[in-house]
Amino acid sequence: MEEKSLEFGAFMEKFTLQIQPSSSPHELPLSGLTFAVKDIFDIEGYVTGFGNPDWARTHSAATSTAPAVMDLLMGGATCLGKTVMDEMAYCMYGVNKHYGTPKNPCAPDRVPGGSSSGSAVAVGAMLVDFSLGTDTGASVRVPASYCGILGFRPSLGAVYTVGVVPMSQSFDTVGWFARDPKVLNRVGRVILHSPEVNPIKPSQILIPEDCFQLSSIPSDRTAEVLVKAIEKLFGVRSYFMQLKSAGECVKHVILGDYVKEKVPSLEHFIDKGNGDRNDIIPSLAALSNAMRLLQRYEFKINHAEWVTKVNPDLGPGISERIWDAIKVTEENIDLCHAVRTELRAALSALLGDHGILAVPTTPDPPPKVQANPATLDLYFSRPFSLLSIAGVSGFCQVSIPLGMHNNVPVAISLVAKHGSDAFLLNLVEALYDTLKEQFGLIKD
Repeated sequence: MEEKSLEFGAFMEKFTLQIQPSSSPHELPLSGLTFAVKDIFDIEGYVTGFGNPDWARTHSAATSTAPAVMDLLMGGATCLGKTVMDEMAYCMYGVNKHYGTPKNPCAPDRVPGGSSSGSAVAVGAMLVDFSLGTDTGASVRVPASYCGILGFRPSLGAVYTVGVVPMSQSFDTVGWFARDPKVLNRVGRVILHSPEVNPIKPSQILIPEDCFQLSSIPSDRTAEVLVKAIEKLFGVRSYFMQLKSAGECVKHVILGDYVKEKVPSLEHFIDKGNGDRNDIIPSLAALSNAMRLLQRYEFKINHAEWVTKVNPDLGPGISERIWDAIKVTEENIDLCHAVRTELRAALSALLGDHGILAVPTTPDPPPKVQANPATLDLYFSRPFSLLSIAGVSGFCQVSIPLGMHNNVPVAISLVAKHGSDAFLLNLVEALYDTLKEQFGLIKD
């Protein structure tokens, strides 16, 4: 295990942490499972490094353990250490100039994705059964997609963020990774404090054609695979036909047009020069602009004092991003909050109870490891428009690996209404094997 973990570079430090149960360990829901924790979570007696040595140097060891971590320990799981992350959680690449780039076990020549890079790699490399990360902009969903594993971003506020270094509280969530959908669900029940409930069939599956047209992966390997899996799992006649009175179960929509109409405050964030481009969806790009502005502003409130006082050594790209955030003013921040409120209402109306929105997790494959940071910033402008859907609305989202295409991993995401976490986790567990099977039937 030690040699394997060094090979992949996933861990910051290794240790074994478990709580002796008062009852039989076999009765605990996570008994026998191991996990790792992103170095953004407090663990009593350890310094929370936040991905940067200057942060670690200027902060003392934690005096208590984050409730999210404690829940997992109390559930019977064993923590094996803390994982590498991007500096101050302000990157999507999975590259850290101080601690290295964890090796993507699914595509070794590609970045693992960040900022929860080590946590994703630890699961993908089978060093642990599951791991904790955080997802503000997409720091669980992107690494999950790039490393070919499951990644779950819960509804905003569904998991305690106490004892987690804040990045941007309007978007910060505690997420988790797993290879096995059953494990993903078991962890969810513990960390969400939700009882085991019977699976519920989705009332409708929305396929936003404009979002899938953004993807470099053909839709017959993503959206069509999902539709076929749904048909096979629930039965075309027994399931779809009973929904005829409520309309078709699978609905094709143009999400960008719907969002533009239902979220009027987005008008202030639309780049008028993007109207003729076919590689973006203007309203979703505006959604991303609003999200990143509010994220920068809240990052400034949280960390400007420390950054200006310490002047930390930061990697290329991250340094510019952080200092740009420090300069942000309050202008248009009220509009950002209006966008959040309007989008949540609009998507709640669109999905209804137990509806699912399917989207590509990311539109493009993982970048090569040695890619230029400046190029990477442009590369990630497209994914953010898709990732901001759940980010701004506060909805839950799961990234599901489907398989490999042209030697890179392919994933699809399912998004459900705020508070529908247990429903979504149950659906993934039910769908997973059928999805993989349908993907495997595709002929190149």
